[in-house]
Amino acid sequence: MAKRRPNGDGMVRRRKDGRWEGRIIAGHKSDGKPIYKSIFAKTQKEMTEKLRRLKESLDGVELTDSGQITLAEWLDKWMAEYKMKSIRSSTVRTYQNAADHIKPVLGKKSLSRITEADVQRLYNDIKEKYGLASSSVRRVHLILHQAMRVALRRGMILYDPTAAAVLPKIETTEKTVLQKQQIEKLLDNLKSDPIWYDFFYTELMTGMRRGEICGLKWSDFDSETGALAVRRSIVFEKGELVVGDTKTNRGNRVIMLPESVKNMLIERKKTVSDEWIFPNPYKHGQPVNPMSAYVRLQKALIETGLPHMRFHDLRHTFATMAASNGVDPRTLAGILGHTNASFTLDVYTHVTTDMQKNASKITENYVTDILGGI
Repeated sequence: MAKRRPNGDGMVRRRKDGRWEGRIIAGHKSDGKPIYKSIFAKTQKEMTEKLRRLKESLDGVELTDSGQITLAEWLDKWMAEYKMKSIRSSTVRTYQNAADHIKPVLGKKSLSRITEADVQRLYNDIKEKYGLASSSVRRVHLILHQAMRVALRRGMILYDPTAAAVLPKIETTEKTVLQKQQIEKLLDNLKSDPIWYDFFYTELMTGMRRGEICGLKWSDFDSETGALAVRRSIVFEKGELVVGDTKTNRGNRVIMLPESVKNMLIERKKTVSDEWIFPNPYKHGQPVNPMSAYVRLQKALIETGLPHMRFHDLRHTFATMAASNGVDPRTLAGILGHTNASFTLDVYTHVTTDMQKNASKITENYVTDILGGI
């Protein structure tokens, strides 16, 4: 085995082209041979400063030859060792899609040679050349950043090249929120539909995610108390319905149903001979397909002349109604399964602003009653 030389040891020389080169030992291979890092400068003074900064960056760091694998190889290894067992199957697809955008651009380059400029070029390319939405570019960044942070901790790279990336601004998606008359119009359209009326009425009164309402079982419903437990989510994956976990840990929650929904489910249970509250009408023993729910919503919107909306906008409709009628953000966050109330406040700022205005009017009237008019 080669004699192990200490990190920071190296040399400085002037090249034939006039530039100065500094080379420093940044770590060691498995056989003990050194791993060098080289830097270049036009003057000896500039080289001295660059060398000083490089030595500072190496303080406490020991590179290994595992950093010589390609970025594509590292992404696969990182996914297998750190992610596959800790994330949902639907989230695995998100990570794999991100890797599919990264690999064609940077996948063949050695992990330890990825630079900040490389990462910025990647983000610019997938945004401008391939037309990815800003949110998708940010998702790619989040996943690559996670992988690079692990590589840094393992001594495979000197620094995280994703840390200084400039990301595109978030493009806000306009939410469609149904007004009272529009909700009545939608439910009137569905009233004669024995399959879908109860489904959409429950959705508008609880604000569950689409996969969550599709995944409800009778064992989740307490007809005495009106409590409904949200314990699972249905996703349509590779042509099949897959039962998975809720989106977050807070997604597992208990919702106290309004009296009308409680009574509706009690009546519904008398006619549904299936473990699922909303079973697949064509396949006994299976839950309703989330895609079918989306298709039925679009059909109802067209028939009633209501504006196009995503299924998720029914969730926004519920949340807006609840917040507008005085449900506090912490309680609303619990009903919706948000991780914290601050996220709920961010999403429904337009509603909470109106609530603050109403609160200021109430306060003003109260003080005026005490002090009299000015």
